[in-house]
Amino acid sequence: MAKKSVRKSVKKALAKAKKGKAAKRKAPAKQVKADVQAVTGAVPPMAPAEIEEAFRRFKEASPEPKTELKHSNPFTLVVAVALSAQATDAGVNKATPALFALADTPAKMAALGEDRIRDLIKTIGLFRTKARNVAALAQKLVAEHGGEVPRDRAALEALPGVGRKTANVVLNVAFGEPTIAVDTHIFRVGNRTGMATGKDVFAVEQKLDAVVPAHYKSHAHHWLILHGRYICVARKPRCDVCIIADLCKWPGKTAA
Repeated sequence: MAKKSVRKSVKKALAKAKKGKAAKRKAPAKQVKADVQAVTGAVPPMAPAEIEEAFRRFKEASPEPKTELKHSNPFTLVVAVALSAQATDAGVNKATPALFALADTPAKMAALGEDRIRDLIKTIGLFRTKARNVAALAQKLVAEHGGEVPRDRAALEALPGVGRKTANVVLNVAFGEPTIAVDTHIFRVGNRTGMATGKDVFAVEQKLDAVVPAHYKSHAHHWLILHGRYICVARKPRCDVCIIADLCKWPGKTAA
């Protein structure tokens, strides 16, 4: 496709989305049926050219997407992402400023202690377990990594409260690795659109790693998570303002 026609297609898609005319959702019953198809892998796959076009549009709409979790260094990022499990970024961001004002390094966090950490994050779901994990991971970073966050997946996943998703976020955001952390939002987007279908988050991550063009991978995680958080939402996806509505294979909508 010529560059001129590519720019035209991107602008046209963005213009339709801005006007709320990208696509229309079908009746609720058909949407439910469509989501059942999505989670069972029955949605047709996006073609490579369509995936390329989808990310071209994401980049056009938001050239430099950023994580919404507030942090100031790799350590505060690890803590913020660990705290965000089964919680919203907004909820985490309300609690962490006071925490990070007192402890923005592993040594300071370890000195702060589990009890004080628990008091500072008690507005976050599962705060008791998370306080225990944050205190333990800070101690482990001091004892085994010289107070530095390791740039290594295995070492990151060995930290208390840090799983594959958190490790992927840290590798991507803190160290610029082209990793894609699949959460519930990205899992939904991958399956609904047909970009990357899979029965679990790891399967979706593997498919995304295979199909996302290399030149878009550094920001792919953020584009997909923001799309799932604000546009391709769980109950009532905003197909009318979706910039990839014409590329998406979800059978619960009708292209305008």
